[in-house]
Amino acid sequence: QVQLVESGGGLVQAGGSLRLSCAASGRTFSRYVMGWFRQAPGKEREFVAAISWSVGSTYYADSVKGRFTISRDNAKNTVYLQMNSLKPEDTAVYYCAARQFVLVTNPNGYDYWGQGTQVTVSS
Repeated sequence: QVQLVESGGGLVQAGGSLRLSCAASGRTFSRYVMGWFRQAPGKEREFVAAISWSVGSTYYADSVKGRFTISRDNAKNTVYLQMNSLKPEDTAVYYCAARQFVLVTNPNGYDYWGQGTQVTVSS
């Protein structure tokens, strides 16, 4: 069982930056693929970024590539999402998620979810 708690959301102007954190419980955190997803009002939950459990391979949605960076600190059981050059269209609730072993981008493939943190980017 893994419990996830996100933090770091807030209101920022376009072009600004935020760093989201996701703290995980569980002794085997290092064996979980960690992903970030987001959901805007009236839209489906969409993949943002993910990082593998082993060598730290990363994968990004095209919409955030070059602006967002996902990283993890297994010693702290924490995964981060550094978001730079934010745009109004990045406004959404951001969720952290976890699954074992294989990196996938489909949210249905993740077993554990945090409660979400709101990110609002003003124009």
